Amino acid sequence: MKIPIYQVDAFTSRLFSGNPAAVCLLETWPDDEQLQSIAAENNLSETAFLIDKGNAVELRWFTPRTEVALCGHATLAAAFVLFTLKSRPTGSIRFLTRQSGELTVMRNQGMMEMDFPARPPARGEIPSGLADALGVKPVAFYASQEDLLVLAESEQTVRLMSPDFKSLEKIPGRGVIVTAPGDRADFVSRFFAPRVGVDEDPVTGSSHCVLIPFWAGRLGKKDLHAFQVSARGGELFCRCQGDRVVIAGRAVLYLEGNITL
Repeated sequence: MKIPIYQVDAFTSRLFSGNPAAVCLLETWPDDEQLQSIAAENNLSETAFLIDKGNAVELRWFTPRTEVALCGHATLAAAFVLFTLKSRPTGSIRFLTRQSGELTVMRNQGMMEMDFPARPPARGEIPSGLADALGVKPVAFYASQEDLLVLAESEQTVRLMSPDFKSLEKIPGRGVIVTAPGDRADFVSRFFAPRVGVDEDPVTGSSHCVLIPFWAGRLGKKDLHAFQVSARGGELFCRCQGDRVVIAGRAVLYLEGNITL
């Protein structure tokens, strides 16, 4: 059996930047063990598996270690494959997911806009050991549905961080977002998730479900420009819309081929 596979750099218009995701086109769902084995073999932060049903597309995401409830960059990559390489006839795609409901991606002036759920964080007490694991002094700490959010003093602080991933893996939650006001954007961030097999994710769409309502409230504006300042880096164009957020970006194809099983 052959499975078409594409590797796409998401949230960038340049190869070797943004966040690489694998996109696998299926006709039927294999068992979960096989999906997980493919994701582990790909060894990217996310592999998207999709089945095109015509009027909608079934979508699931796997890290090298586990299935996740929501992934932004692999959704953007999947939409790019369908729009650009499979000549999707309409300007929007409805993705049906198992844990995050229906997600819509639209083409708009050279970018793709993802309609995702907002996950505003709540102020809380920082967990024991988190500040030491990150190696930064938090200005404030917040928690959301899955992720922890640490507000840092400056963009430079976020850029220079060098977390202890072994210690960070002991902190409860899917991952840790560290953010600060940006020098050339409204805000910057980095995302660490060693508990799900991704020490640092280069550009994370799902973390912006937390970041967008957080910064929209702090800055008093709905339209936001963001950079994720990992080593690869990525750019996101964001909008807060009540209980939903719009996350827009570009993508570029790196490779295409087939998995042979």
